[in-house]
Amino acid sequence: MTIWLDADSRILVQGMTGSEGTKHTRRMVASGSRVVAGVTPGKGGQEVDGIPVFGDVAEAMAATGANVSVVFVPPRFAKAAVEEAVDAGIPLCVVITEGSPVHDTARFFQYAINAGGTRVIGPNCPGIISPGQSNAGIIPADITGPGPIGLVSKSGTLTYQMMYELNDIGFSTCVGIGGDPIIGTTHIDCLAAFEADPATEAIVMIGEIGGDAEERAAAFIADHVTKPVVGYVAGFTAPEGKTMGHAGAIVSGSSGTASAKKEALEAVGVRVGQTPSETARLMRSLLRG
Repeated sequence: MTIWLDADSRILVQGMTGSEGTKHTRRMVASGSRVVAGVTPGKGGQEVDGIPVFGDVAEAMAATGANVSVVFVPPRFAKAAVEEAVDAGIPLCVVITEGSPVHDTARFFQYAINAGGTRVIGPNCPGIISPGQSNAGIIPADITGPGPIGLVSKSGTLTYQMMYELNDIGFSTCVGIGGDPIIGTTHIDCLAAFEADPATEAIVMIGEIGGDAEERAAAFIADHVTKPVVGYVAGFTAPEGKTMGHAGAIVSGSSGTASAKKEALEAVGVRVGQTPSETARLMRSLLRG
């Protein structure tokens, strides 16, 4: 079992004919993902490494049975691309695009909610990988293997580091949710999915300074999660009031600080590491008794 992405997932890539879309399509294919189509308006009938390109998502889905979209389009086209995928009824839309205007993200996320059939991951995220089964996005596929840990992270690079640190144990699914102020899939969404997944025995949750997402996740864990959770909050050494990294990492009073998030998580039984390596050691010791 995995969450949202497995060996049967059939991926289409919106923007596959662009340089980034082509490069990462090849990486996904090399990792064993079933990439069945590309979508670029006006370029239907072309191919990329033998993969057919269609003019729109609905046509691609009808022809190939695709059920996952990965979006590699420039920021100004992201809203239209996501809404097209939603209109076509794609179950999962992974938005890799960085720099999407916040008002555009708010609109396409609400559009997806109103339609009710599409889960959006991102934008500005590395995607989702179920090691050994499928990889939708830009996460390196060769740094870990399948195992019992579920990982949800705001940070792309920390996603990769945690996968590497715990590659001796392995992961069910790793989800990079992105660090923008508005994102489609949250820590809480992933926590709920991992709680329901029989193959996931424990969860690593990576957050960062700014906002209150981690505090809200802590409250959810207290009420709904029975599996052990280990956490890390990036930004323990950041000066208060300083904007760091992602657009969402803005400290407002004490609620957005790493210390406040650590306290909230530890109050509900989550063990929180001061560094990624310490977090990995906490998970390793927890699983190995």
